[in-house]
Amino acid sequence: MIRNGHGTTPFVYSNSIQTLGASPPTESLEAAARVVRAAENVCVLTGAGISAESGVPTFRDALTGLWAQFDAQDLATPEAFARQPDLVWSWYAMRAAQIQNTRPNAGHFALSTLAAYVPHFTLLTQNVDDLHVRSGISDVVSLHGNLLRARCSGGCDVMLDMSVAPAERAPSCSACGELMRPDVVWFGETLSSATLQRARTATFACDVFLSIGTSNLVEPAASLPWLAAAHGATVIVVNASMEGQRRGPSILQLRGTAGATLTRLVSMAFAGRKPRRSED
Repeated sequence: MIRNGHGTTPFVYSNSIQTLGASPPTESLEAAARVVRAAENVCVLTGAGISAESGVPTFRDALTGLWAQFDAQDLATPEAFARQPDLVWSWYAMRAAQIQNTRPNAGHFALSTLAAYVPHFTLLTQNVDDLHVRSGISDVVSLHGNLLRARCSGGCDVMLDMSVAPAERAPSCSACGELMRPDVVWFGETLSSATLQRARTATFACDVFLSIGTSNLVEPAASLPWLAAAHGATVIVVNASMEGQRRGPSILQLRGTAGATLTRLVSMAFAGRKPRRSED
């Protein structure tokens, strides 16, 4: 966890992967740091890029081992689960186990620090892991669900922790007998109206919107940064590639890895200041 109780020393990152990688030029970071330092309400959207730095595979990565013959996008659908529930379940169980063996990286911890310094902070994520929570951010809006738990496919309120679920066969709901399924949003499914409303409310309310580790191609999350810009916010895009990202007078592009870029950005913005909030 990041600790800087008096706000007069550099941020210290521990329990994280330290291979930070590339970050943007100092001039670009300084411009973004000035915007973040003056912000009253910050909304953050994270995508696969930040989790990839912790070793979490992305959907673009080719499957390996026993799964090499499959395409991830063919497994992540309601139709695939209806045809072969045990196959889909076992793939998600394998992915859940992978996540449990990873750790938050410096990018996650930098966002946890940012949350302690700004008056209002909302974190939206397209990722289905729990790395933001483990880095110290308790209130995370998980747009696409949570891979580490399962829910009843029949609509019951029954939930199941994936860590205690069978690895190779989809279990039945203890209440109604329907199959349990991963609590994620599959291709072809829509986000819950409550989740989407929380995301849009935070987007419209912020004066700074950070888009981190996402190509901004998957809707409806892809539109959120540009909706924020249209409502007067400054958008800061942090990504390894700027291909497909929008440009404009209120959009700052920081090309680089999340770990290196966010570490420097937050340090520049708040070095010498005391956090507004801190955890015991």
